[in-house]
Amino acid sequence: MRVVHRAFQLDPSAAHGVTTSRRRMLQTRYGVPPERVAALDAQMEALFRSEGLSFAAGDGVVGNTFDAHQVLAWADTQGLALPLLDRLMTAYFSESRSVFDVASLAALASDVGLAPEAAREALASGRHADAVDHDLAEARAIGITGVPFFLFGRRFAVSGAQSEEVLLDALTEAWAHRASAPAVPDPDATSA
Repeated sequence: MRVVHRAFQLDPSAAHGVTTSRRRMLQTRYGVPPERVAALDAQMEALFRSEGLSFAAGDGVVGNTFDAHQVLAWADTQGLALPLLDRLMTAYFSESRSVFDVASLAALASDVGLAPEAAREALASGRHADAVDHDLAEARAIGITGVPFFLFGRRFAVSGAQSEEVLLDALTEAWAHRASAPAVPDPDATSA
């Protein structure tokens, strides 16, 4: 089995190249009062700590993730998509760093052994935009509305943050039914 990351944007309407305060966005978009945002941050910090991770509860930024997904698509051509994804997640959640601008994305790509100049060029060329658009269209077709979302063998889906047991059950079911026809059409498959 192979793990593949697919692009999904929580807020595709976010202006490209513009960031805003994460806390302010939660307060204005979802009507969450400041004290509730602080409580949610404390819950996330405790959850991350229980898994041996750190959560930067400071006021990071949010923005449009299309460029991050393009860099990940390029990194996939270099065999480094999953290490870069891990680096982006760590930068965002544990270090409160931006993953929304070219300079940050190039520096983070460099951290996993990719040439920062090549990352900048991949973004400037836009040559991976179609791959990102394809993933976004597939997510809409499947009905994905949030992350995390796991699709095992194109047959068994798990939505939201779930326990290891739930994920293992879905993986076990997908493995048991791997010879069955997929329930979710594969847009990359060709029909005769």
